[in-house]
Amino acid sequence: MTKAELAKKVSEKTGLRKYEVSEIIDALLETIKESLEEGEPIYLRGFGTFELKKRAKKLARNISKNEPIEVPAHYIPYVKFSKNFIERIKTNPKLLAKLEAEEEEN
Repeated sequence: MTKAELAKKVSEKTGLRKYEVSEIIDALLETIKESLEEGEPIYLRGFGTFELKKRAKKLARNISKNEPIEVPAHYIPYVKFSKNFIERIKTNPKLLAKLEAEEEEN
C-alpha cells in the first residue's frame, strides 16, 4: 500500500479530506523521525515501539579489494510490534488462507 492509498483509506474512515489526511501522515512520520534523531523512543500502545538499536563496531570485508574494513558502532531505527498486534496478524483468517494458497502453489 502506498502513502496515497493509505491516505485514501483513512479519509474514508474518518470523513477528513484526503489531502488533510496526507498532511497528518507526513507530520506523524516527520515527528517520529525527529524523535528518533533525538534518541527518544515512541510508544504506541496496541501497535508497537519505534526505537533505536545500537550496533557494535565490527570488522567487515571490502570484497572488491579483498581488504578488511572497520564498521564503526552506530544506531539503526527499529520497530518492535506489540504482542497484541503480532497475535492479531498471526491469527488473521485472510492471511492464513493466503499462506495456505501459496504453499499449495509451491
